[in-house]
Amino acid sequence: MPTVTKFDPRDRKIKILATLGPASRDPDMIARLVKSGADAFRVNMSHGEHEAHAETIAEIRKLEAKIGRPIGILCDLQGPKLRVGKFKDGKAVIPHGRHFTLDRRDEPGDETRVQLPHPELFGLLEKGQRLLVDDGKIRLRVIRAGEDEILCSAEVGGVISDRKGVNVPDAEIPIPALTEKDRRDLAFAVEHKADWIALSFVQRPEDVAEARRLMGGYGALMAKIEKPMAIRHLDAILELSDGIMVARGDLGVELNPEEVPPLQKRIVEQARAAGKPVVVATQMLESMIESPAPTRAEVSDVANAVYDGADAVMLSAETAAGQWPQEAVTIMDRIANQVEKDPGYVRRIRLTGVEPDATTSDALAAACSSIASTLRIAAITVFTASGSSARRVARERPSVPLLVLTPSTTTARRLALLWGVHAVRTKDIGSFEEMIGKGKRMTLRHGMGKAGGRIVVLAGVPFGTPGATNLLHVVNLQGNELDGYEDPSSDD
Repeated sequence: MPTVTKFDPRDRKIKILATLGPASRDPDMIARLVKSGADAFRVNMSHGEHEAHAETIAEIRKLEAKIGRPIGILCDLQGPKLRVGKFKDGKAVIPHGRHFTLDRRDEPGDETRVQLPHPELFGLLEKGQRLLVDDGKIRLRVIRAGEDEILCSAEVGGVISDRKGVNVPDAEIPIPALTEKDRRDLAFAVEHKADWIALSFVQRPEDVAEARRLMGGYGALMAKIEKPMAIRHLDAILELSDGIMVARGDLGVELNPEEVPPLQKRIVEQARAAGKPVVVATQMLESMIESPAPTRAEVSDVANAVYDGADAVMLSAETAAGQWPQEAVTIMDRIANQVEKDPGYVRRIRLTGVEPDATTSDALAAACSSIASTLRIAAITVFTASGSSARRVARERPSVPLLVLTPSTTTARRLALLWGVHAVRTKDIGSFEEMIGKGKRMTLRHGMGKAGGRIVVLAGVPFGTPGATNLLHVVNLQGNELDGYEDPSSDD
């Protein structure tokens, strides 16, 4: 398989995270999704076996080697699932306004009761609290809660069937975010070198800390904000995480619909302020599971996430199981490009700008963005080992492309979810002269600058020391930096 050493940077800044599944894990389709605009892929551990997931990851890595561009992989853990038991006839009808009981009896249910096989909920719930069944299609209000029975009133009744999910929005549930299955899946993700691991059912900072402990220092951890209890601890969860996902599925079930949009904006803004990638996910182009074109409302939804300054937007069933996976990525790419061409786009994402912390690294990152806005700068070129310098610059949402040069393949892949970054793995540098030469050469090779232009170079001295960003230099591009230079690999 020939190695392609140059992959042109995307025109857009926001990244696209596409979920792989039965409709898209074929190697040819994975390649087409990348060509259409996918920057990273989500492997949903809720479905499929480890053997199939391992094959999918291997195919992504083969494609990565072929195109010479780092591709991020995110393994999304399922998390605990609360479900009702089974019914005599597989389902039952709960009339509106009638009483319905959830109990611990291991017997098939009917229109009056069903088993709730989660003993931790008995004795926890209180009068007036809500239970939402089947993604909120059935809404129960607790009348009386005991150790063996929970008597409810059906505020919204309907058809309930075997093993439907239960959401408990008004209480912190005393169960860990990681089940035994999740622990096995997490170990698999670490073994197969997933770049990101997404943690579901996060309620408290301790959930994040436990997952990080099990990761053993490998991989980046993304906390999914899908429980109202997580909102109460958002600052602490954000501090312990490497990134955040606004998982609007369960969040939209457990909260009133009108509460979700302002929360989404708040979470995006706080993650940006912390300099950590934030992904907006769930039902972004839902109708494209069956339709080749999205609704106008879905287009506006994606556009709003771009205007908010999110680092990435995610496709779920649209690419995993839908009939039009490539078209979904193409449409999302087109929406993002169109928004970013809007003259008002820069003003909007700057409205949520943040003040730099009182550190040399943050001050220089902010200066990069300011210089790019003041002078005619072609690109900002960042040398980084850990990616922290790139995150600091990206959070400023500069108006010019961001070329990140790193000796770490792991860092380059993780940065696939960071706003505006085109990451390239390259050999480390050892001197100021080498830094300037390589910065100019790589900017020209990757088409992010032309002769006569200028770039901003950001790095740290001594070179190779993580967290030592302390050097900013404005460089003129003469255009002859590539004369006589012949190196077919990206490992410059």
